Amino acid sequence: MDGAKLEGKTVAEHIVDFLERREVKHVFGLCGHTNIAVLAALAESPIDFVTVRHEQIASHAADAYARVTGTASVVLSHLSPGLTNCATGVANAALDCIPMVVIAGDIPTHYYGKHPHQEVNLHADAAQWEIYRPFVKRAWRVDRADLMAEILEKAFHLAESGQPGPVLVNVPMDIFSEVISSDSFDRIRDNTRALKKPSIDDETACEIVEALAKAKNPVAYVGGGILLAQASEELREFVEHMGLPVAHSLMGKGALRDDHPLVLGMTGFWGTELVNQSCLNADYIFAVGTRFKEADCSSWYPGYTFNIPGSKVIHIDIEPQEIGRNYPTEIGVVADAKAAFRVLNRVAREMYPDGFKRPALEQQITNFRTEFKARNVEMATSSAFPMMPERILADTRKALPKDAIITTDVGWNKNGVGQQFDILTPGSILTPGGFATMGFGPPGAIGAKLAAPDRVVLSLVGDGGFGQNPSMLATAVELDLGIIWLVMNNNAFGTIAGLQKAHYGLTYGTTFPGSAAAPANGPGYSDIARAYGAEGHRLSAADELLPALEAAIASGKPTVLDVPMINNPTPTTGHWNILDIYSPDRDVSHVAT
Repeated sequence: MDGAKLEGKTVAEHIVDFLERREVKHVFGLCGHTNIAVLAALAESPIDFVTVRHEQIASHAADAYARVTGTASVVLSHLSPGLTNCATGVANAALDCIPMVVIAGDIPTHYYGKHPHQEVNLHADAAQWEIYRPFVKRAWRVDRADLMAEILEKAFHLAESGQPGPVLVNVPMDIFSEVISSDSFDRIRDNTRALKKPSIDDETACEIVEALAKAKNPVAYVGGGILLAQASEELREFVEHMGLPVAHSLMGKGALRDDHPLVLGMTGFWGTELVNQSCLNADYIFAVGTRFKEADCSSWYPGYTFNIPGSKVIHIDIEPQEIGRNYPTEIGVVADAKAAFRVLNRVAREMYPDGFKRPALEQQITNFRTEFKARNVEMATSSAFPMMPERILADTRKALPKDAIITTDVGWNKNGVGQQFDILTPGSILTPGGFATMGFGPPGAIGAKLAAPDRVVLSLVGDGGFGQNPSMLATAVELDLGIIWLVMNNNAFGTIAGLQKAHYGLTYGTTFPGSAAAPANGPGYSDIARAYGAEGHRLSAADELLPALEAAIASGKPTVLDVPMINNPTPTTGHWNILDIYSPDRDVSHVAT
């Protein structure tokens, strides 16, 4: 018996073998005494362990990595403080439906109830896995070594199927080190790696196509589900054949390239007049892969973005709970977006072989874009310093290749980008949507660059967001990742400062000492970059930005550009419920600070 044990492998080694068979290339994480058995196994593996200085960096990087690759990423965490540090990034992935498998070490099973070092035990023993229950699709605690294979396989299937999301596999450290035979892992070796996704039948497709064909003012409204399903090409084919204008949520930005003649733009609070008015006037809203979230729907107030009831809704989503959640639905279909569009495209060509053209609508979209850019040209070309945010976005777009990957954070770099920055390659913008996590963008760029090393990766981030976890620079330098972090530095938590100034007349707790032009005793972000071994430059004039970006791209080195910026608010045409809470009798939103 002892001889048989010696011939086996540890559970940690079996886990690494399993990950190799799934063609996992990178594991993101940070060491701890509960997970070093896994690190020891990874040391002999072709899988790269991406070491970070804080677990939130690991989970944000893994989130972005999964968005680019389209498959579940893997995070390795230590117990308790490691797991709670990691939680923000995992919750961000959960709210944006990003597949992720978190493997966490835990106290040894023989210490259950003894309250050992670092255990979370104030209300229950051996229960740290429950910390993640509110936001992961499922959390497992592995109580027997022979169950590890089955749980790991279920974890990947669940993370990647249906509405994707993160899962937790919580493993007591003594189970990582237990030596077992390969029998349980051999049993699952030939199981399918990916589950087939649901589609729609021809009868349902005919019903949808006919309703849209007979509609007077139909609008396609798409969300992040298009990108998760990698259905951009199928969407393009359908809307071009049916002549459907396309509105999108924040997470749906880039589902079609922004310069497509049928793209209206992003809806909601930060949407433009064209897209919000087009949705208000629609008799049919054809929604695919969207959850009709608050900011995208102007807090669901009628008269700003949607008039539902009034407009009829056809809704396709992979998750049944999303259909009819916020608006009544005439036709609700549970299906994968890519699979559904394949059927819809075939049926649409059969029913209406000549398709539909709406030249007047396309001209209206073209005219609006021209007028909108004309209204913005003064800001987008301004030599003012600190810089206008519109100029920062305009110069960044000029410098970047069409397939560059952008990670955003929160504030102008998210809302302004959603409204004014053209995405020209589907899936090339990575944004924290549902959780709106400040600090996502900088470490997200690490995951994006590891997933797509041949593409330019740039993180647009505010100074508040960049300051959350600048230690991600250490990982970027160690791995020689040629990422650019453009810090839109308004010396404030700018969006909240503008909101507070508008409603309360002050900026207490929302701005930093000094100003963007001359911060008082504030961090020098370019100095921080150089301290970590990256390139760092603080701009002193607006005309320096474009050449600085071009030089950073050409250098292929990790580079931080500190760009002082005026804190102007992002223009809005929608509504946000909190405005009514703060100032129910006043028509105010945000102001410059």
